[in-house]
Amino acid sequence: METSNPTKVTVETVVQAPVAKVWSYWTEPDHITKWNQPSEEWHAPRAENDLLVGGKFLTRMEAKDGSMGFDFSGIYDEVKLHETIAYTLGDGRKVDIAFVDQGEVTKVVEIFDPESTHPVEFQQAGWQAILDSFKRYTEAT
Repeated sequence: METSNPTKVTVETVVQAPVAKVWSYWTEPDHITKWNQPSEEWHAPRAENDLLVGGKFLTRMEAKDGSMGFDFSGIYDEVKLHETIAYTLGDGRKVDIAFVDQGEVTKVVEIFDPESTHPVEFQQAGWQAILDSFKRYTEAT
């Protein structure tokens, strides 16, 4: 996939939870499998996470009807507890995530390099849907 696209895409949300909880739910595999899907038709049956610089992560994402699935994986470039996660995906695209502590709420901002196969708007909508799923799950538990 082409990675020379200079466009960066941003998605964000404000989670009604303190940053320590938001960080845990974002990074712990038991939680990742419960929120990492863009819609009810998808799920994440497996997640692995070695949260340190040079560490790898993998989330298996699948359509519940078995029609398709893929591994979302990469290697961490930067990890600052309760503040920042940056990683490189397998195809070389970069992702930066900021966790902004606002007391009893936390702003989560993801900035990613889009891939060249799908329209940017489609990718932004998909990443936002996953972030919205994270917000719902974190606030409900």
